[in-house]
Amino acid sequence: MTDTEGRRLRVFLVDDHAMFRAGVRAELGVHVDVIGEAGTVPDAISKISAMEPDVVLLDVHMPEGGGRAVLDAMRRSHPQVRFLALSVSDAAEDVIGLIRAGARGYVTKTISPDELAAAIKRVADGDAVFSPRLAGFVLDAFASRPDVPVADPELDQLTNREREVLRLLARGYAYKEIAKELYISIKTVETHVSNVLRKLQMSNRYELSRWAADRRLV
Repeated sequence: MTDTEGRRLRVFLVDDHAMFRAGVRAELGVHVDVIGEAGTVPDAISKISAMEPDVVLLDVHMPEGGGRAVLDAMRRSHPQVRFLALSVSDAAEDVIGLIRAGARGYVTKTISPDELAAAIKRVADGDAVFSPRLAGFVLDAFASRPDVPVADPELDQLTNREREVLRLLARGYAYKEIAKELYISIKTVETHVSNVLRKLQMSNRYELSRWAADRRLV
């Protein structure tokens, strides 16, 4: 897959799961040149600055600020680099937050390799790309409430990982399924759930599910 000058697109991958990065690199290798990867925000900022890829595939939820922190650091100093969010999260506040920060698109990790390659090409060409059900979030946010920031004092108490766990829990996932989805241990899932219950002053997962549904996190 090439740019407008016939050059193979140069892609950089940012995700804190090494196994996932390896899988994406293998799947995309026939389509684009994956020139580098990073598992932390500081490493991503440093390498993207040095390598100047055409497109960066960026996870939303990572330690040290996640994808938003990378975008905030890079968008002014390297405006030519395009960012495409690639995340397990399909929550409205994540989608809108990354687009407000400067990402050109947002797709979920359920996307097929061929579809992802096509999305990368479109973003490199300057188009905006979204997984089908996510486009509505962006249209609603920018058309009807363009000046209202996506913020929630209660939600802001939670770390990125706690939000991911909460979202899956509210969808009915068992602890074992959450652990598998997020590449963490069951014990870590239990710890995150306990922290969320304490921060939101709730007593069980059913209250959490209702709270998440009210905020369109599910």
